[in-house]
Amino acid sequence: MAFNDLLKQVGGVGRFQQIQVTLVILPVLLMASHNTLQNFTAAIPTHHCRAPAHANLSKDGGLEAWLPRDQRGRRESCLHFTFPQSGPPFPNGTEANSTGATEPCTNGWIYDNSTFPSTIVTEWDLVCSHRALRQLAQSLYMVGVLLGAMMFGYLADRLGRRKVLILNYLQTAVSGTCAAFAPNFPAYCAFRLLSGMSLASISLNCMTLSVEWMPIHTRAYVGTLTGYVYSLGQFLLAGMAYAVPHWRHLQLLVSVPFFAVFIYSWFFIESARWYSSSGRLDLTLKALQRVAQINGKQEEGAKLSMEVLQANLQKELTVGKGQASATELLRCPALRRLFLCLSMLWFATSFAYYGLVMDLQGFGVSMYLIQVIFGAVDLPAKLVCFLIINSLGRRPAQMASLLLAGICILVNGVVPQDQSIVRTSFAVLGKGCLAASFNCIFLYTGELYPTMIRQTGMGMGSTMARVGSIVSPLVSMTAELYPSVPLFIFGAVPVAASTVTALLPETLGQPLPDTVQDLDSRWVPTQRETVTHPRKGKLRRQQQEQQKHMVPLRASAQEKTGLQD
Repeated sequence: MAFNDLLKQVGGVGRFQQIQVTLVILPVLLMASHNTLQNFTAAIPTHHCRAPAHANLSKDGGLEAWLPRDQRGRRESCLHFTFPQSGPPFPNGTEANSTGATEPCTNGWIYDNSTFPSTIVTEWDLVCSHRALRQLAQSLYMVGVLLGAMMFGYLADRLGRRKVLILNYLQTAVSGTCAAFAPNFPAYCAFRLLSGMSLASISLNCMTLSVEWMPIHTRAYVGTLTGYVYSLGQFLLAGMAYAVPHWRHLQLLVSVPFFAVFIYSWFFIESARWYSSSGRLDLTLKALQRVAQINGKQEEGAKLSMEVLQANLQKELTVGKGQASATELLRCPALRRLFLCLSMLWFATSFAYYGLVMDLQGFGVSMYLIQVIFGAVDLPAKLVCFLIINSLGRRPAQMASLLLAGICILVNGVVPQDQSIVRTSFAVLGKGCLAASFNCIFLYTGELYPTMIRQTGMGMGSTMARVGSIVSPLVSMTAELYPSVPLFIFGAVPVAASTVTALLPETLGQPLPDTVQDLDSRWVPTQRETVTHPRKGKLRRQQQEQQKHMVPLRASAQEKTGLQD
């Protein structure tokens, strides 16, 4: 576990870390925009049937003669009369309209373009019998995120974080731009799927590449910073959607900047920790010396050599590349336990999160306002989560955020429908807790998995999150049975998942594990002893802390002895 000492030797949190982490996290601003983009690009404006082609509005008494009304006196969105009706517009089934037969719209729809001049709904008529296609577009995007997490997570462990990130930036820029010029709905869905694949990998690799270049005590800061940038991206989306309401222009606006990110990403330095876990010691030395030069630590960098790295990184070098396989997540008992527990946490967080944020029109207030409120609640929520993460640990932060989110959603399910302010308040509070849970799970997962399989584990966790986001729209359809049913489901799942965190080890102040052996020898026995023999577990942790402090001292003494010889 000497890699942290090597990072401190070449500058710790120096100029290189500050620049690279900033540039790596910057695209997260637009990633937030892509994830919830269809709240605006696929918004459903008020609409009603266009008059039939054979209608003569001047003789029939205007358009109103063709449009039936619902029980609340509003125009029906998907029906029109087969023949014009005379007399005042009564609700369906009363007086003059009682004999008026209706049929589905045969000549298209007329949309209210006052708020949304153009969306994919108005352009391709995704309303009435085609309404499900709107959800299909978002579900296919999430399918892309799922596939990207599985595929690119594995490739990042094989090819490196930097190469995969460069490819993802280009893919996002090209597929997002093509979606803005899509000639039809199937082409749009295909390009959105490709965007989802690349954006899933960007979210995983930006966190991993940043964390692997940072010392132990700064990892929580990196995770919190990434979360705040994502929250700022929600503010940015509300502003951009308000300023650029046309869906094609908005799609283009959030995609073109990735071309610039693709260009500067060539200057990223690959993770030296990944190099060492892959057995490429020469590239590890080269990367560390380059970082030392950027940080103004040329003398410290010059002290590094192949011999020094071999002495400090023996454990990483003794592990073959073949063990970094996805099958290890199920084959190894320690990894299997982590995988199952973390999968439940990822699924629950994403399932409830997208159940709330993808239904902005259901709150009955301005979509732009609710988007800003949803972004604003993240700021205090993630601050509180950060304080808990750094003081009490990752495990209590993860448990509390999921538990509180579930309780807020469950309470919202029993609040009467007409109390929109109370319902919106609970929804916003629940969303803030889920955002904090996302912030914690990204950091927690990266700290639990060993370096050799970290990206694969992150990818599988994100895959389960995407399964949750895909299932979420299907659960929302249960509102046809009873309006509060989706809320009870969205609330019960995170409450149940919060109990799983008790089975996970704490990572506060612990070095990142590099191999499965680290996981077996350090965390699993410690956890088992703490549960069965609290005193023995505490004593073992104290001994491990002493050993951690003694290893650098012995290495330093050996180095001095070598210099004297």
